[in-house]
Amino acid sequence: MAVPLTSLSHGAGCGCKIGPADLAPILAGLPLSDDPAVLVGPRTADDAGVYRLRDDLALIHTADFFTPIVDDPYAFGRIAATNALSDVYAMGGEPVTALNLVAFSLEELGSDVLREILRGGADAAQAAGVAVVGGHSIDDREPKYGMAVTGVAHPDALLTNAGGRAGDALVLTKPVGAGAITTAVKRGAAGPDAEVAAIAVMSELNAASAGAAQAAGAHAVTDVTGFGLLGHLHELTEASGVAAEVDAGAVPAIPGALELLDSADAVSGGSRRNREWAETFATFDGAVPEARRRLVCDAMTSGGLLVAVEREREGELDGPIIGRLIAGEPGRIAVLA
Repeated sequence: MAVPLTSLSHGAGCGCKIGPADLAPILAGLPLSDDPAVLVGPRTADDAGVYRLRDDLALIHTADFFTPIVDDPYAFGRIAATNALSDVYAMGGEPVTALNLVAFSLEELGSDVLREILRGGADAAQAAGVAVVGGHSIDDREPKYGMAVTGVAHPDALLTNAGGRAGDALVLTKPVGAGAITTAVKRGAAGPDAEVAAIAVMSELNAASAGAAQAAGAHAVTDVTGFGLLGHLHELTEASGVAAEVDAGAVPAIPGALELLDSADAVSGGSRRNREWAETFATFDGAVPEARRRLVCDAMTSGGLLVAVEREREGELDGPIIGRLIAGEPGRIAVLA
Protein backbone atom coordinates (compact mmCIF):
# COMPACT_ATOMS: atom_id res chain seq x y z
CA MET A 1 0.00 0.00 0.00
CA ALA A 2 1.34 3.44 -0.96
CA VAL A 3 2.47 5.61 1.94
CA PRO A 4 0.62 8.98 2.01
CA LEU A 5 3.32 11.56 1.35
CA THR A 6 1.84 14.12 3.74
CA SER A 7 2.09 11.61 6.60
CA LEU A 8 5.88 11.90 6.32
CA SER A 9 6.06 15.70 6.55
CA HIS A 10 6.06 17.77 9.72
CA GLY A 11 4.60 20.71 7.78
CA ALA A 12 2.82 21.01 4.45
CA GLY A 13 4.17 22.91 1.45
CA CYS A 14 5.23 26.48 2.14
CA GLY A 15 3.84 26.05 5.66
CA CYS A 16 7.08 24.23 6.53
CA LYS A 17 9.12 27.43 6.10
CA ILE A 18 10.95 28.87 9.09
CA GLY A 19 8.72 31.60 10.48
CA PRO A 20 9.60 35.16 9.44
CA ALA A 21 9.79 36.40 13.02
CA ASP A 22 12.44 33.75 13.77
CA LEU A 23 14.28 34.15 10.47
CA ALA A 24 14.65 37.95 10.45
CA PRO A 25 17.12 38.27 13.36
CA ILE A 26 19.27 35.46 11.93
CA LEU A 27 19.52 37.08 8.52
CA ALA A 28 20.11 40.50 10.06
CA GLY A 29 23.54 39.41 11.26
CA LEU A 30 24.79 38.28 7.87
CA PRO A 31 26.98 40.47 5.63
CA LEU A 32 25.46 41.93 2.48
CA SER A 33 27.24 42.02 -0.86
CA ASP A 34 28.60 45.40 -1.94
CA ASP A 35 28.87 44.32 -5.57
CA PRO A 36 27.24 47.12 -7.62
CA ALA A 37 25.96 44.55 -10.09
CA VAL A 38 23.59 43.16 -7.42
CA LEU A 39 20.36 44.93 -8.33
CA VAL A 40 18.16 43.07 -5.82
CA GLY A 41 19.58 41.33 -2.76
CA PRO A 42 18.32 40.24 0.67
CA ARG A 43 17.81 43.76 2.00
CA THR A 44 14.20 44.14 0.79
CA ALA A 45 13.09 40.50 1.30
CA ASP A 46 12.11 40.30 -2.36
CA ASP A 47 11.12 37.13 -4.21
CA ALA A 48 14.47 36.54 -5.93
CA GLY A 49 17.95 37.91 -6.29
CA VAL A 50 18.91 39.88 -9.39
CA TYR A 51 22.40 40.35 -10.84
CA ARG A 52 23.18 42.70 -13.74
CA LEU A 53 25.28 40.82 -16.27
CA ARG A 54 25.23 43.52 -18.96
CA ASP A 55 23.50 46.85 -19.38
CA ASP A 56 20.71 45.07 -21.23
CA LEU A 57 20.64 41.76 -19.31
CA ALA A 58 20.01 40.80 -15.70
CA LEU A 59 19.99 37.29 -14.24
CA ILE A 60 17.28 36.35 -11.73
CA HIS A 61 18.11 33.62 -9.22
CA THR A 62 15.77 31.80 -6.85
CA ALA A 63 15.45 28.46 -5.06
CA ASP A 64 12.34 27.02 -3.47
CA PHE A 65 11.56 23.57 -2.11
CA PHE A 66 9.27 22.09 0.52
CA THR A 67 7.70 19.02 2.06
CA PRO A 68 4.64 17.32 0.46
CA ILE A 69 1.46 19.36 0.50
CA VAL A 70 -0.64 16.65 -1.19
CA ASP A 71 -0.34 12.87 -1.30
CA ASP A 72 -0.35 12.53 -5.09
CA PRO A 73 3.34 12.54 -6.15
CA TYR A 74 2.72 14.03 -9.58
CA ALA A 75 0.60 16.87 -8.18
CA PHE A 76 3.20 17.53 -5.47
CA GLY A 77 5.95 17.81 -8.09
CA ARG A 78 3.93 20.10 -10.32
CA ILE A 79 2.93 22.39 -7.45
CA ALA A 80 6.48 22.64 -6.10
CA ALA A 81 7.91 23.51 -9.51
CA THR A 82 5.16 26.03 -10.22
CA ASN A 83 5.87 27.66 -6.87
CA ALA A 84 9.59 27.96 -7.62
CA LEU A 85 8.98 29.42 -11.08
CA SER A 86 6.64 32.01 -9.55
CA ASP A 87 9.50 33.92 -7.94
CA VAL A 88 10.95 34.75 -11.36
CA TYR A 89 7.57 35.87 -12.68
CA ALA A 90 7.14 38.09 -9.61
CA MET A 91 10.35 39.90 -10.59
CA GLY A 92 9.10 40.55 -14.12
CA GLY A 93 11.48 37.99 -15.57
CA GLU A 94 11.35 35.05 -17.93
CA PRO A 95 12.45 31.73 -16.36
CA VAL A 96 14.85 29.85 -18.64
CA THR A 97 16.54 27.00 -16.73
CA ALA A 98 15.89 24.97 -13.60
CA LEU A 99 17.68 22.46 -11.37
CA ASN A 100 15.76 19.83 -9.42
CA LEU A 101 16.27 19.81 -5.63
CA VAL A 102 15.38 16.43 -4.11
CA ALA A 103 15.39 14.96 -0.61
CA PHE A 104 13.96 11.45 -0.72
CA SER A 105 14.20 7.89 0.62
CA LEU A 106 14.19 5.38 -2.23
CA GLU A 107 14.32 2.58 0.32
CA GLU A 108 11.06 3.62 2.00
CA LEU A 109 9.07 5.07 -0.92
CA GLY A 110 10.52 3.49 -4.05
CA SER A 111 11.68 4.87 -7.36
CA ASP A 112 8.21 5.10 -8.94
CA VAL A 113 7.10 7.76 -6.45
CA LEU A 114 10.18 9.90 -7.10
CA ARG A 115 9.75 9.48 -10.84
CA GLU A 116 6.20 10.85 -10.59
CA ILE A 117 7.33 13.82 -8.50
CA LEU A 118 9.98 14.66 -11.07
CA ARG A 119 7.51 14.16 -13.91
CA GLY A 120 5.17 16.68 -12.31
CA GLY A 121 8.02 19.17 -12.02
CA ALA A 122 9.09 18.53 -15.60
CA ASP A 123 5.57 19.16 -16.90
CA ALA A 124 5.35 22.48 -15.04
CA ALA A 125 8.73 23.49 -16.45
CA GLN A 126 7.72 22.48 -19.96
CA ALA A 127 4.53 24.52 -19.70
CA ALA A 128 6.69 27.50 -18.74
CA GLY A 129 9.18 26.92 -21.55
CA VAL A 130 11.92 26.16 -19.03
CA ALA A 131 14.75 23.67 -19.56
CA VAL A 132 15.48 21.36 -16.62
CA VAL A 133 19.25 21.02 -16.88
CA GLY A 134 20.12 18.87 -13.86
CA GLY A 135 19.74 18.81 -10.12
CA HIS A 136 20.88 17.42 -6.78
CA SER A 137 19.48 14.76 -4.47
CA ILE A 138 20.06 13.53 -0.93
CA ASP A 139 18.73 10.56 1.03
CA ASP A 140 16.14 11.81 3.52
CA ARG A 141 13.21 10.08 5.22
CA GLU A 142 11.14 13.28 5.01
CA PRO A 143 10.53 13.95 1.28
CA LYS A 144 11.23 17.41 -0.09
CA TYR A 145 11.18 18.71 -3.64
CA GLY A 146 11.59 21.98 -5.46
CA MET A 147 13.76 23.80 -7.95
CA ALA A 148 16.52 26.35 -8.29
CA VAL A 149 15.45 28.57 -11.18
CA THR A 150 17.37 31.06 -13.29
CA GLY A 151 15.53 33.74 -15.24
CA VAL A 152 16.40 36.73 -17.37
CA ALA A 153 15.10 40.28 -17.67
CA HIS A 154 16.15 43.69 -18.91
CA PRO A 155 17.40 45.63 -15.86
CA ASP A 156 14.97 48.46 -16.67
CA ALA A 157 11.99 46.09 -16.84
CA LEU A 158 12.33 44.49 -13.41
CA LEU A 159 9.36 44.29 -11.08
CA THR A 160 10.28 44.45 -7.39
CA ASN A 161 8.44 44.74 -4.08
CA ALA A 162 9.97 48.16 -3.39
CA GLY A 163 8.20 50.54 -5.79
CA GLY A 164 4.71 50.78 -4.31
CA ARG A 165 3.18 54.25 -3.99
CA ALA A 166 0.49 55.65 -1.74
CA GLY A 167 -2.78 55.54 -3.65
CA ASP A 168 -1.96 52.34 -5.53
CA ALA A 169 -4.65 49.66 -5.73
CA LEU A 170 -3.69 46.20 -4.53
CA VAL A 171 -4.78 43.41 -6.88
CA LEU A 172 -4.53 39.70 -6.00
CA THR A 173 -4.45 37.35 -8.98
CA LYS A 174 -5.23 34.02 -7.25
CA PRO A 175 -7.45 33.09 -4.30
CA VAL A 176 -5.84 32.01 -1.04
CA GLY A 177 -6.64 29.28 1.47
CA ALA A 178 -4.65 26.29 0.21
CA GLY A 179 -2.98 25.96 3.59
CA ALA A 180 -6.34 25.52 5.30
CA ILE A 181 -7.62 23.02 2.74
CA THR A 182 -4.53 20.84 2.70
CA THR A 183 -4.33 20.89 6.50
CA ALA A 184 -7.97 19.83 6.73
CA VAL A 185 -7.44 17.08 4.14
CA LYS A 186 -4.50 15.72 6.12
CA ARG A 187 -6.71 15.65 9.24
CA GLY A 188 -9.64 14.03 7.44
CA ALA A 189 -11.82 17.12 7.72
CA ALA A 190 -12.14 18.14 4.04
CA GLY A 191 -13.48 16.35 1.00
CA PRO A 192 -11.94 15.74 -2.42
CA ASP A 193 -13.68 18.69 -4.10
CA ALA A 194 -11.85 21.23 -1.94
CA GLU A 195 -8.54 19.47 -2.52
CA VAL A 196 -9.07 19.40 -6.29
CA ALA A 197 -9.82 23.13 -6.25
CA ALA A 198 -6.69 23.86 -4.20
CA ILE A 199 -4.47 21.76 -6.47
CA ALA A 200 -5.80 23.58 -9.54
CA VAL A 201 -4.95 26.97 -8.01
CA MET A 202 -1.49 25.89 -6.85
CA SER A 203 -0.66 24.36 -10.25
CA GLU A 204 -1.46 27.52 -12.24
CA LEU A 205 1.57 29.40 -13.54
CA ASN A 206 1.82 33.13 -12.85
CA ALA A 207 3.19 33.89 -16.32
CA ALA A 208 0.09 35.59 -17.70
CA SER A 209 -0.44 37.62 -14.51
CA ALA A 210 3.18 38.80 -14.60
CA GLY A 211 2.81 39.90 -18.22
CA ALA A 212 -0.36 41.79 -17.39
CA ALA A 213 1.32 43.48 -14.42
CA GLN A 214 4.16 44.68 -16.62
CA ALA A 215 1.78 45.89 -19.32
CA ALA A 216 -0.22 47.81 -16.71
CA GLY A 217 2.88 49.57 -15.43
CA ALA A 218 2.79 47.93 -11.99
CA HIS A 219 4.75 49.78 -9.33
CA ALA A 220 5.43 46.77 -7.08
CA VAL A 221 4.81 43.03 -7.20
CA THR A 222 5.29 40.05 -4.91
CA ASP A 223 3.86 36.55 -4.85
CA VAL A 224 1.81 35.23 -1.95
CA THR A 225 3.22 32.06 -0.43
CA GLY A 226 4.22 30.75 2.98
CA PHE A 227 4.14 34.00 4.97
CA GLY A 228 0.51 34.58 4.00
CA LEU A 229 -1.15 37.56 2.33
CA LEU A 230 -0.45 39.91 5.25
CA GLY A 231 3.15 38.75 5.62
CA HIS A 232 4.06 39.33 2.00
CA LEU A 233 2.16 42.62 1.90
CA HIS A 234 4.08 43.68 5.01
CA GLU A 235 7.37 43.03 3.19
CA LEU A 236 6.13 45.01 0.17
CA THR A 237 5.03 47.99 2.26
CA GLU A 238 8.24 48.05 4.28
CA ALA A 239 10.34 47.93 1.12
CA SER A 240 8.17 50.63 -0.51
CA GLY A 241 8.05 52.94 2.51
CA VAL A 242 4.25 52.97 2.75
CA ALA A 243 1.39 51.48 4.78
CA ALA A 244 -1.66 49.57 3.53
CA GLU A 245 -5.33 48.88 4.05
CA VAL A 246 -6.83 45.48 3.24
CA ASP A 247 -10.55 44.90 2.68
CA ALA A 248 -10.97 41.52 4.37
CA GLY A 249 -14.23 40.77 2.59
CA ALA A 250 -12.65 41.35 -0.83
CA VAL A 251 -9.89 38.76 -0.41
CA PRO A 252 -10.77 35.80 -2.66
CA ALA A 253 -10.81 32.33 -1.10
CA ILE A 254 -10.43 28.95 -2.77
CA PRO A 255 -13.85 27.24 -2.66
CA GLY A 256 -14.26 25.50 0.67
CA ALA A 257 -11.48 27.36 2.50
CA LEU A 258 -13.58 29.89 4.40
CA GLU A 259 -15.95 27.24 5.70
CA LEU A 260 -13.01 25.22 6.97
CA LEU A 261 -11.50 28.29 8.63
CA ASP A 262 -14.54 28.66 10.84
CA SER A 263 -12.68 26.08 12.93
CA ALA A 264 -9.14 26.38 14.24
CA ASP A 265 -8.64 22.74 13.24
CA ALA A 266 -7.87 23.88 9.68
CA VAL A 267 -5.15 26.31 10.77
CA SER A 268 -1.68 24.92 10.11
CA GLY A 269 1.35 25.57 12.29
CA GLY A 270 2.76 27.89 9.64
CA SER A 271 -0.47 29.88 9.54
CA ARG A 272 -0.49 30.21 13.32
CA ARG A 273 3.04 31.60 13.21
CA ASN A 274 1.95 34.01 10.47
CA ARG A 275 -0.92 35.24 12.65
CA GLU A 276 1.36 35.81 15.64
CA TRP A 277 3.76 37.78 13.44
CA ALA A 278 0.96 39.75 11.78
CA GLU A 279 -0.29 40.96 15.13
CA THR A 280 2.99 42.89 15.51
CA PHE A 281 2.31 45.04 12.43
CA ALA A 282 -1.40 44.69 11.56
CA THR A 283 -4.61 45.82 13.21
CA PHE A 284 -7.97 44.14 12.63
CA ASP A 285 -11.31 45.94 12.57
CA GLY A 286 -13.50 44.40 15.26
CA ALA A 287 -16.11 43.43 12.66
CA VAL A 288 -13.71 41.21 10.65
CA PRO A 289 -14.90 37.60 11.13
CA GLU A 290 -12.40 35.15 12.59
CA ALA A 291 -12.44 33.01 9.44
CA ARG A 292 -11.38 36.07 7.40
CA ARG A 293 -8.60 36.88 9.87
CA ARG A 294 -7.31 33.35 9.47
CA LEU A 295 -7.59 33.54 5.68
CA VAL A 296 -5.35 36.60 5.33
CA CYS A 297 -2.70 34.80 7.42
CA ASP A 298 -3.05 31.44 5.63
CA ALA A 299 0.29 29.85 4.74
CA MET A 300 -0.36 29.71 1.01
CA THR A 301 1.62 27.55 -1.37
CA SER A 302 2.15 28.62 -5.01
CA GLY A 303 -0.19 31.58 -4.67
CA GLY A 304 -0.88 34.42 -7.03
CA LEU A 305 0.76 37.79 -7.53
CA LEU A 306 -0.02 40.74 -5.28
CA VAL A 307 0.27 43.77 -7.53
CA ALA A 308 0.42 47.45 -6.59
CA VAL A 309 -0.81 49.44 -9.58
CA GLU A 310 -2.34 52.83 -10.35
CA ARG A 311 -6.04 52.76 -9.56
CA GLU A 312 -6.92 53.77 -13.10
CA ARG A 313 -5.20 50.66 -14.50
CA GLU A 314 -6.25 47.93 -12.08
CA GLY A 315 -8.85 46.71 -14.60
CA GLU A 316 -6.00 45.50 -16.81
CA LEU A 317 -5.26 42.76 -14.26
CA ASP A 318 -7.25 39.57 -13.76
CA GLY A 319 -8.08 39.69 -10.07
CA PRO A 320 -10.01 41.68 -7.46
CA ILE A 321 -8.86 44.82 -5.68
CA ILE A 322 -8.24 43.68 -2.11
CA GLY A 323 -6.94 46.94 -0.69
CA ARG A 324 -4.74 49.94 -1.26
CA LEU A 325 -1.41 51.46 -0.32
CA ILE A 326 -1.56 54.57 1.85
CA ALA A 327 0.81 57.06 3.39
CA GLY A 328 1.83 55.95 6.86
CA GLU A 329 4.36 54.05 8.91
CA PRO A 330 6.12 51.65 6.52
CA GLY A 331 4.96 48.07 7.01
CA ARG A 332 1.77 48.87 8.94
CA ILE A 333 -1.45 47.24 7.70
CA ALA A 334 -5.05 47.90 8.70
CA VAL A 335 -7.44 45.00 7.96
CA LEU A 336 -10.90 46.46 7.45
CA ALA A 337 -14.30 44.79 7.55
